[in-house]
Amino acid sequence: MEKFGKSQSMKRSEDVRFLTGHGRYVDDIAPEGALHAYMFRSPVAHAVIGTLDVSAAREAEGVALVLTVDDLLAAGMDVRMAATVVPNRDGTQGADPERPVLARGRLRHVGEPVALIVAETMQQAKDAAELIELDYDELPAHMELCAGGETIHAEAPDNRAFDWGMGDQAATEEAFAKAARVVRLEVGDNRVIVNAMEGRGCFAEWDGSRIHLAFNGQGVWDMKGELAQAMGLDEADVRITNPDVGGGFGMKAASYPEYFCVAQAARVLGRPVRWYSERTEGMLSDHAGRDLVTMAELAFDEGHRILGYRIHTICNLGAYNSGFGQPIQTLLFAKVLTGTYDIPTAWMRVEGIYTNTTQVDAYRGAGRPEAIYVIERVMDRAARDLGIDPIELRKINFVKQFPYTTVTGETYDVGDFPRVLDHAIADADVAGFAARRAASEAEGKLRGLGLCFYIESILGDPSEGVKVEFTEDGGARIYVGTQSNGQGHETVFAKFLSDHTGIPFDKIAFVQGDSDLIAQGGGTGGSRSVTTQANVTLTAVAAMIEGFSAFLAEEMGVEPGEVRFDDERFRAEGSNLTPTMLEAAALARATGRDDLLTWSARDKIQARSYPNGAHFAEIEIDRETGVAEVVKYTVVDDFGNLINPMLAEGQVHGGVAQGLGQALCEQTVFDEDGQLLSATFMDYALPRAYDVPWIKFDVEPVPSTGNPMGMKGCGEAGTVGALAAVSNAVQDALWPLGIRQVDMPFTPMRLWSLLGGAKQAAE
Repeated sequence: MEKFGKSQSMKRSEDVRFLTGHGRYVDDIAPEGALHAYMFRSPVAHAVIGTLDVSAAREAEGVALVLTVDDLLAAGMDVRMAATVVPNRDGTQGADPERPVLARGRLRHVGEPVALIVAETMQQAKDAAELIELDYDELPAHMELCAGGETIHAEAPDNRAFDWGMGDQAATEEAFAKAARVVRLEVGDNRVIVNAMEGRGCFAEWDGSRIHLAFNGQGVWDMKGELAQAMGLDEADVRITNPDVGGGFGMKAASYPEYFCVAQAARVLGRPVRWYSERTEGMLSDHAGRDLVTMAELAFDEGHRILGYRIHTICNLGAYNSGFGQPIQTLLFAKVLTGTYDIPTAWMRVEGIYTNTTQVDAYRGAGRPEAIYVIERVMDRAARDLGIDPIELRKINFVKQFPYTTVTGETYDVGDFPRVLDHAIADADVAGFAARRAASEAEGKLRGLGLCFYIESILGDPSEGVKVEFTEDGGARIYVGTQSNGQGHETVFAKFLSDHTGIPFDKIAFVQGDSDLIAQGGGTGGSRSVTTQANVTLTAVAAMIEGFSAFLAEEMGVEPGEVRFDDERFRAEGSNLTPTMLEAAALARATGRDDLLTWSARDKIQARSYPNGAHFAEIEIDRETGVAEVVKYTVVDDFGNLINPMLAEGQVHGGVAQGLGQALCEQTVFDEDGQLLSATFMDYALPRAYDVPWIKFDVEPVPSTGNPMGMKGCGEAGTVGALAAVSNAVQDALWPLGIRQVDMPFTPMRLWSLLGGAKQAAE
């Protein structure tokens, strides 16, 4: 682990092709002559379908095929998409309604797929869609985040998908009963649209017996199994590939209706078919994130130590509970780690509600920000209500002894939260904040300081596979089971293999995202990629060293146990032979030992790792306009050992930018009829460069014991901390004016209204 522990920064090799226009994204590599597909979608949020007449569209110029759900059923397809069902508190199963690939009998959200049109050109497909006659009896939309209203699914007559709970309710109630002080805060977590740089897209081709689907996802194996089932094929007859992917953020991990329809169209026509989402189409149909309202409570004793934690969350699932675990997002939230705080008991209840909106399940680049956001907001409120410094309150309640088992069963192996926080306090110059606040006030502005101390659990499949193959041209290939969405895997994994084998970095080719070449893999999500992939790569390298040592021992005239590998060359005392790994492979090839030219391994990390860190945000608010500006931002993270500090810092910067976007400007808005009002960038505000300050980043590593590399994932850490840090800074700025409740997004209008209300109250 010496080389790994050196934490060597290295620029990403893949950036050269990306920045020079040589990326191979799904819409770039569709087969020449592929037909174009266009999805006809529901114009209303809720209705019973009367008639769907596509006959005129089928006769339109250039149209090769129109598919409805009846066509899929007639072809013998399984039209029910995968679903995740959550148990209720009473032991019964939550609702399990069908989500059909194409609308079947009802329309349940604006943008729901109804029919696929395939034509020679995209314009011809769009023109044909105008000829489709869809008659429906419109029903009231259910848009409120509460049970009741117009029934969306018969399986959930009150629109409650599930009522789930966990923890020790009795012990928690007892803790609250004996508490010296209870602090409550209702926290809203606004709905956001992912808006990856590259929209969703796919193409499919059928060779008469096998289907090949290429899509820009976060892994290929789930899609392989689901497509095989839907099309009635053996998995061996399905090939799934992921080319370069321009951002995933959890949203692209799911399967979507378009992929199944495009694959079936290719099978019917015997020609390749391509589909690519337009931006507004994506806003209507991509899985969104967040959309939660939580009542959080903390019980404290006389010494300001936490006795118990109690939450009740209502979450919007949208129209269905299928895809990449829409309810699972909520369960992850409900299984909130008790954070960095020593909490003896907790009780959590979560209600999932169906509404006539697009599905909600994407983590938006930060799988557990919902949980951290809530607990850090209520901790900040507690500090104010208790008259205690927010930093001091956190230090009083930090977990200090490790290993530590939380009330939800997570076991933190290591940590030094006070040290990480002290580092951040120094970097953020907290001591100088009072002077900076005074300077802002002199200019007629409010200034606030917000803290978030987060901890998250690296989730996902703990097992992963790898294959290393020595090539005839004197190099090597590494095949991985994860999938890059822009994180730099091509550089990271090749460099890791290079460090541990001595194979020159430029001699290593990187292969990912092909179910024909890689038998199994966990894809990308939950910051699992580098930890699991590096772990199994070490397993493969150990096997390579052992195998080549035994082979070279004969050439060196020594016993196998006398051969050593020093990360660059094999050596044995008394032998002049000192071959590199590549030279050993060439010798094996020359002597017919082909069994030494390919090495496969599969391994599992034995325990999760727990990255943690402190975020400090300073924000200025203009009293007259309500405009808020993040003027200073500081992060200190404990990521354990780092494989590439430069890429880790880049991940944090991107995550913080995401968090700032949700905190300051992003908001998904539907009207009472379920129409999306924020369906373009004229109406949905992504953060701009001027919204993001320079982010000061540093690390305070405490190596994990859960994996041999001592590392902790970092991909989601930026957003996890940013939401609460900015929100707490806004609350700090407005608190002196008597404003006690603030919720994201902190748009100028919202803050201007709060300031106006405070001014009137003062008068």
